[in-house]
Amino acid sequence: MPVGDDVSYLRAGDHRLECAWYGEPAPEIPPGRPVLVFLHEGLGCIEMWRGVPDELSRLTGLPAFAYSRTGYGRSDGCPWPRPLDYHATEAFDVLPSVLDAAGIAQAVLIGHSDGGTIALQAAGRDPRIVGVVTMAAHVFNEDVTIQGIREARRAWESTDLRAKLQRYHGGNVDAAFHGWNDTWLTEAFRDWNVEADLAPVTCPVLVVQGADDQYGTEAQVQAIAVGVSGPARALILPDCGHGPHLEAPQVLFPEIAAFVANLSAES
Repeated sequence: MPVGDDVSYLRAGDHRLECAWYGEPAPEIPPGRPVLVFLHEGLGCIEMWRGVPDELSRLTGLPAFAYSRTGYGRSDGCPWPRPLDYHATEAFDVLPSVLDAAGIAQAVLIGHSDGGTIALQAAGRDPRIVGVVTMAAHVFNEDVTIQGIREARRAWESTDLRAKLQRYHGGNVDAAFHGWNDTWLTEAFRDWNVEADLAPVTCPVLVVQGADDQYGTEAQVQAIAVGVSGPARALILPDCGHGPHLEAPQVLFPEIAAFVANLSAES
């Protein structure tokens, strides 16, 4: 797991972002060999993936790469609250620059929550993306989402959540929390919906969600599976909440490995 002095950086536009290759240093990637690219959640960063990229790299035989978006981890800071279209900015502007800077010609995106939304939006525009795995992604706002985010706000104000997150985000901790939480709780964000960005997605998609996800219902999964134009498979994990990669890895990781193997077989 890349921590401390092991982290490296790249430039995407005007920002310096922390990044990491897993399993080996930045590899020489043969043409036609995809890279697993990890896109973190609204409170995440590369360290919060824990051992997931390493394990999935081992299971799939593919190199893995992750980066922290602006305002997260050790990446450059950013103002908050974020604009209402921050997912689109990350998908259409930042991620392509990251792939360019990292030298990634083919990518399988693995996105959690906000990262899953960004992955879907990006896949509709960037031909380098050959497959997408979403975990707890959102494509519209729901009452349960708002309730979950309000509960996170209460935890921020009344528990040691800030101190816990500061271990990962350092001086970015307030931007990381408020940039996500404040934006989702604005009245203008209540009608947020990116389902129109799904139809251009033609690559295969594995849509994963925990049955007990406190931030979204299975309506999100159905909307994604029906909305994309390419092949899609829904996977609902029982007894699992918002973090399938941490709560149900014994079930999820073989499913992701099989999904990636099928991509290789079909190419």
